[in-house]
Amino acid sequence: MYYSPSIWAGWYRGNYREYEHSLLKERDRVKRFIHIEWGADSQAGRHSEDPEAVLRKVPTGNGTDERGLDYLKSGGDVRVSKDGDWSETYACDLFDWHLKTQETLEWLSGSAQWVFKDFASPLRDSKGIPRVNQKGVVERDLTKKESYFVFQSYWAAKPMVHIYGHSWPVRWGKEGEKRSVRVYSNCDRAELFLNGESQGTLRRESQNFPAAGLRWEIAFATGPNHLRALATKGNIAVQDEIYLTYQIEEWDNPVRLNLSEKKRKDNIVTVEAKLFDAKGVLCLDSARSVRFALAGAGSLIDNLGTTRGSREVQLSNGCAEISLVHKGRCRVEAAPEGLPPALLKL
Repeated sequence: MYYSPSIWAGWYRGNYREYEHSLLKERDRVKRFIHIEWGADSQAGRHSEDPEAVLRKVPTGNGTDERGLDYLKSGGDVRVSKDGDWSETYACDLFDWHLKTQETLEWLSGSAQWVFKDFASPLRDSKGIPRVNQKGVVERDLTKKESYFVFQSYWAAKPMVHIYGHSWPVRWGKEGEKRSVRVYSNCDRAELFLNGESQGTLRRESQNFPAAGLRWEIAFATGPNHLRALATKGNIAVQDEIYLTYQIEEWDNPVRLNLSEKKRKDNIVTVEAKLFDAKGVLCLDSARSVRFALAGAGSLIDNLGTTRGSREVQLSNGCAEISLVHKGRCRVEAAPEGLPPALLKL
């Protein structure tokens, strides 16, 4: 007989660094157990330059289990599930800490994180995508989140390498400020290149948190940047690359949402909403809710429970998008919470 305790260290209660302590307490209650009740919600496409901002305010020492209505966005002490940014960045760190800890516990019978795929939940109506539990490492349409590759770096047998940030097109900070670049890999070592120049080679050590030691602190060039990682395992080499823009302009309070056509294929049109301040600077930390609507000859491709297929969704780093079936003249509206709506005629 196996037992799976409710331990949500770093999400519903406590800090994820309390995870092992909570496991040890539960171990003494039963002969053996697996751990399934752990994880974190994350909104696909949302990222953070400071993922532990809220975690530093969370009280510790009071347990790490889920209690009562902890899943709600109101009431109780500060907790990441209520007050955090729901970024992929934070979720990756939480998963990384749990996996590195589990790797050292020979007495732990097994682990299966909750849950593989985002799923519908009528109780979830106040964060991210309405009525969707976003604890999956893939979205409902099986689009992989960044956390998928954290698990792959621990559990996959085939050599792999993944630079964090494939869905993070714009990073931000001060000019010359160093930013963290994390590479997830199951290979022995990895070398990182920024705009063609090597940033050094690092060895993978699973207990070297975060990213098993495969992390670099680098200063991006203002504007476009190219990152490439080359990893080796024995005589096998694998690589990954991403392109990003580094923004140094600071934004103020958002005042305007812009709506534009992003791409078109046959009669399917994707529109994108972006939130700007009075100076026209993209508000990269905004998670404001936006509701899409369409009038005329066409229909929204919505009710899919994904960040790209929901009529109502919170922004991910100041942006949101939705696709529609275009059958003729129509008007798309994107109404942000507390601001005038944006209109686009097609």
